[in-house]
Amino acid sequence: QVQLVESGGGLVQAGGSLRLSCAASGRTFSSNAMGWFRQAPGKEREFVAAIKWSSGSTYYADSVKCRFTISRDVAKDTVYLQMNSLKPEDTAVYYCAARGIGLVGWPTMPQHYGNWGQGAQVTVSS
Repeated sequence: QVQLVESGGGLVQAGGSLRLSCAASGRTFSSNAMGWFRQAPGKEREFVAAIKWSSGSTYYADSVKCRFTISRDVAKDTVYLQMNSLKPEDTAVYYCAARGIGLVGWPTMPQHYGNWGQGAQVTVSS
């Protein structure tokens, strides 16, 4: 089992930046991919970005492409989400997630992941 703890959320003005961190512990060597999702009030949880743990290759939702960057530090068992040029519509609770086995294509659905963090609130004011 992998335990995930997010940090780095907060309040920022539109156009600003934030960096989220997701520290993993437990059976981290079993993770195939890590992902970031977000959920705004009254909306479904949506995919933001994913990274393959071994190769570092990345994949993004169109809504955040060129503004957000996902990365990982293997030595620290930590995944990051650098968010630039933030918009009010980016306001949500952000969750990191871990997937243990490989998948054909990219894991972009919540059901593709078996371990979740507690979430970090990101609020972007206009």
